[in-house]
Amino acid sequence: MNIPRIVIAGTHSGVGKTTVSTGIMAAFHRRGLRVQGFKVGPDFIDPTFHQAATNRPGHNLDGWMLSRETNLEIFGRAAGDADVAVIEGVMGLFDGRSSPSLSGTTAEMAIWLDAAVALVLDAAAMAGSAAAVVHGFDTLIPDFRLSAVICNKVASAKHYGYLRDAMVARCSPSPIGYLPRDTKFSMPERHLGLHPAQEALTAERLDLLARWIESHLDLDRLLELGSRPNFAALCLPDLTRKPARARIGIARDAAFCFYYHDNLGLLRTLGAELIGFSPIADRTLPPDLDGLYLGGGYPELHAEALSANESMRAAIVDFAAEGAPVYAECGGFMYLMHAIVDSEGRNWPMAGVFPTSARMQKQLAKLGYIEVESCEAEAWLGPDENARGHEFRYSTMDPMPETIGRVYRDPAEGYRVLSVVGSYVHLHFLSNPKFAERFVHDCAQHRAVNPGRPVNRK
Repeated sequence: MNIPRIVIAGTHSGVGKTTVSTGIMAAFHRRGLRVQGFKVGPDFIDPTFHQAATNRPGHNLDGWMLSRETNLEIFGRAAGDADVAVIEGVMGLFDGRSSPSLSGTTAEMAIWLDAAVALVLDAAAMAGSAAAVVHGFDTLIPDFRLSAVICNKVASAKHYGYLRDAMVARCSPSPIGYLPRDTKFSMPERHLGLHPAQEALTAERLDLLARWIESHLDLDRLLELGSRPNFAALCLPDLTRKPARARIGIARDAAFCFYYHDNLGLLRTLGAELIGFSPIADRTLPPDLDGLYLGGGYPELHAEALSANESMRAAIVDFAAEGAPVYAECGGFMYLMHAIVDSEGRNWPMAGVFPTSARMQKQLAKLGYIEVESCEAEAWLGPDENARGHEFRYSTMDPMPETIGRVYRDPAEGYRVLSVVGSYVHLHFLSNPKFAERFVHDCAQHRAVNPGRPVNRK
């Protein structure tokens, strides 16, 4: 597979990787190139920026949640018809699951992909010392080298001259330009990270960002650095898609927007027809569904609207009471609780499938990778099987009654009521595809037992 592969890494979180990565993708796309964007790590929001810039779905790569082979399969399938792949890193270049391991790091993914690495350096308060930072990143790991440096938040051309001269004199990586300090290109943030692209990135703003990148960075040199020898991506033939056997409703709106593209792709491959609906705006569920998937997002920001839509809440309760399979994670799990209590102490009634409440905190409640292990004989994870995911939330949960079934061993939190499974964990289905297979199978079985049943009662 001979496609230019460029990793945009950072010295630390907040250095501007998403702005730079999105701008480079948009600039390449303006040239008429087919650009495939990727995000290293479990982030849901950055891929929405990549999709806006490239008109292609953004994919996640993750060295801790997924095996090397699975990552290369994802890369090969997504980038097989592209002209260039741009991979946005996670946190700092060497930040991952735990130190000093490279597991889950941007560096690990760059090694697996044999990709050129451009390091984004926050140079706002630096001059000659920038060379020391770049030299350290370039030489920390044997047999791993940076390809280029992008200086961000630079005060002036004169300032960049000091930075460039220091790096040229003392470092191997090539400085390929600088981005001046300009707040109008900063991405707006909220408590779970950046605002999604559909809220933060208009077509006009994206065009300005691409032109800004083009005018300050040597993109021809970056493409040249990314054009490395062929590497062995697992470019397998398209998976055989099973015939459609189940209709699964997917909650998709401003409150529920956190889904891995490859999770949804796997469900489709397994025979699921995915039907989008909005718990905010729709009065009831789409007709003839066999299961539901309620992903994460921002239910706390839309708690008033979700609570006011009593018709939808009742429809979901009725659907669950039929024994239909329902999978809810993080924000979707919160929606299925008795209530969401916001950070001001206001209580917003939710669906009430799980007899507990979520309480929003003003500080981060949980962040990190997690491996779940089944403790149920008939769960979507088989006995003693594992799957991997992550948690990122600002809510805590009131105690869950002991009468409610547990589906995961401690410390992971996962619960079952009838055929409804709820958890704070965002699972990546490709860490154990059997989970998705059993979920789709149970949805198909529900259809077989209840053919043509009316779902819309309201």
